[in-house]
Amino acid sequence: MSKNGNASPKILSIGWGKMEIEDLGKGKDFKLWPGGGRPWDWDEYGTGHSKGIQIDDVKELITQGAEVVILTRGVLSRLKVPHKTKSFLEEQNIEVIVTSTKQGVKLYNDYVSKNVPVAGLFHSTC
Repeated sequence: MSKNGNASPKILSIGWGKMEIEDLGKGKDFKLWPGGGRPWDWDEYGTGHSKGIQIDDVKELITQGAEVVILTRGVLSRLKVPHKTKSFLEEQNIEVIVTSTKQGVKLYNDYVSKNVPVAGLFHSTC
């Protein structure tokens, strides 16, 4: 369990451009953390396939008590993860996993089932 005592929501299904999350419903891309989550709006911090996942994208995951963060690069692994973003998480003593979305969903749900305080950013298309 996380510091706030809440488990991370399970990912119930994923397909091209669509995900279904326990207690959150359906959407395209999600930010998930111990106790909840929300749709992931790339425009919020200027995320893009070339610019990659921004440090501000991951800060919310840390404040929600994550000890493991899974950053998915998309189904075709086109979303970049800048070194500065990964380093920022590591400096906070957070275990970081960067992988394809399909593998990331599997790992994330495995951590959830083991009550590990896991968070992630999930991109359901390219």
